[in-house]
Amino acid sequence: MPRRSGNTELVPLHVDRKRGEPLHRQVYRDLVQLILSGRLRSAARVPSSRMLAEELGVARNTVLLALEQLHSEGYVETRHGSGTYVVHDLPEMRPIEPRRRAAARHRPPALSRRSRPLATRADPLDRQRGLLSPGEPDCAGFPFDLWARLLAASWRAPERRLLLGEEAAGLSTLRAAVADYLAAARGVRATAEQIVIVAGIRQALTVAARILLDPGDAIWLEDPGFPGLRPALSAAGARLVPVDVDGEGLRIPANGEPPRLICVTPSHQYPLGMTMSVARRLALLDHARTVNAWVFEDDYDSEWRYAGRPLAAMQGLDQDGRVLYAGTFSKILFPSIRLGYVVLPTDLIEPFLAARRILDDQPGVFAQPALAEFILGGHLATHLRRQRRRYKARQELLLRAARQHLRGLLDVAPDAGGMHLIGYLHRDLAARMDDREASRRAVAVGLTTPPLSSQR
Repeated sequence: MPRRSGNTELVPLHVDRKRGEPLHRQVYRDLVQLILSGRLRSAARVPSSRMLAEELGVARNTVLLALEQLHSEGYVETRHGSGTYVVHDLPEMRPIEPRRRAAARHRPPALSRRSRPLATRADPLDRQRGLLSPGEPDCAGFPFDLWARLLAASWRAPERRLLLGEEAAGLSTLRAAVADYLAAARGVRATAEQIVIVAGIRQALTVAARILLDPGDAIWLEDPGFPGLRPALSAAGARLVPVDVDGEGLRIPANGEPPRLICVTPSHQYPLGMTMSVARRLALLDHARTVNAWVFEDDYDSEWRYAGRPLAAMQGLDQDGRVLYAGTFSKILFPSIRLGYVVLPTDLIEPFLAARRILDDQPGVFAQPALAEFILGGHLATHLRRQRRRYKARQELLLRAARQHLRGLLDVAPDAGGMHLIGYLHRDLAARMDDREASRRAVAVGLTTPPLSSQR
């Protein structure tokens, strides 16, 4: 039994030699627990190392190691000729409660109203990953041997600006390469200075929301549309206004409150797949000019076009500097590269960079020089040509399989572009289940088919 000696506190300690933890760590942890719980009070004398070693049946050096750790962390102090004492200035501590009971009694402060949308749990049917996961590139077609050589070459003798990350908007060679690529492939009119390298389209929108939106501003979103854009806008305090789409894209409402920002996917509407007509694009830009709104053009997968050339980006039609154009390399190379770009109107460059510095600074530059060489060397164009053929063949294979195995259950139509297809429940099946139930049954056998109703 532990003993009391003079004014020394009773110290109930024990060690377990069967545990993997060293004995001195066990002694240290027990002493910390006793101090923090108040059982070994402020200014109380700690039993001598000899006494503790005797009581625990361990070597004295084991106890000395534990006491040395306590001293180095400020729990105890040594008084010459007197012994070891718990320090005076420890705060008053309450007895430590079991975790579940303490959590029930003491709740942390609530999240801010702006941040609550960020903590909203995703629909489990959208979170599943498996066969046919929409938007997931076929990484088997990527030239990783070439990529490894480009990475090695770019870091063999790196420049100071690369090592220090001095270019806040992204590596200048990469921004120039992206500007040339977008001009040739997408009809985007922009200089390298207007391009900012970001971690992806959602980061571009998150930062843009910080500098463009005030709480309560109305935001037009396509209905149905990509649900991943909504939390960033809600967190900025915006009011999300769903706007219907038809065969020509987003339908401009005849009346209603003017928006502050309009988010669109004109090249390949997500998820329905239509391309916004030129007439609708011009009408949308004219409406944005009339109500003095910004336009966020999400060009997430325009590279994947299997019949003819895609329409040029809507940004190329903008005469007023109100369109922010965003794209990503995650869909055309591999997801973990986490690099994309946003083309900004000139007046937004400095505010955007300032806001991003506050939020999370800049994306890592490790892959940026290799990506610049990948584009400038013509490797991106070659990769896209190969992948278009690959994706077109895979779509045709999927359509044949659907006709053979899903007849009378699911109507799947071809798409001239993109990385997914829409399937509609046959009317007889739709009478027995909705799209969420159909999605759950698909997930149960390893197929990822998010329900269309979750995109609204």
